[in-house]
Amino acid sequence: QAQLVESGGGLVQPGGTLRLSCKITGLNLDYYGLAWFRQAPGKEREGVSCISASYDKTNYADSVKGRFTISRDNAQNTVYLQMNDLKPEDTAVYYCAAQVGLTLVARSTCDTRAASYDADKWGKGTLVTVSS
Repeated sequence: QAQLVESGGGLVQPGGTLRLSCKITGLNLDYYGLAWFRQAPGKEREGVSCISASYDKTNYADSVKGRFTISRDNAQNTVYLQMNDLKPEDTAVYYCAAQVGLTLVARSTCDTRAASYDADKWGKGTLVTVSS
């Protein structure tokens, strides 16, 4: 049974930095793409970034390109989201999710569409608040 547990959220001033972590158990991460999503109050969940199972290919939402960096450490069963130059519009609950890749081609890409991720492979989220 997969468990994904996010940490690292908190209150930060505009321009500040945070590093989110997502510890994953119960999955062989060699076969899973990993992603970060966020949901702000009153808004739909949106994909922030993802990293493929193989070759560490990454994708980012336009709104975070150049400011956020996703990385993974399979030995530590953890995916990270380094967030720099945070803005008030980054305020949201941040979730991590895992997506299995059944073929090498599938494991060489990643997806930031929430519907692509199984419902039982999501964390419960960590709150990030950017405010002065």
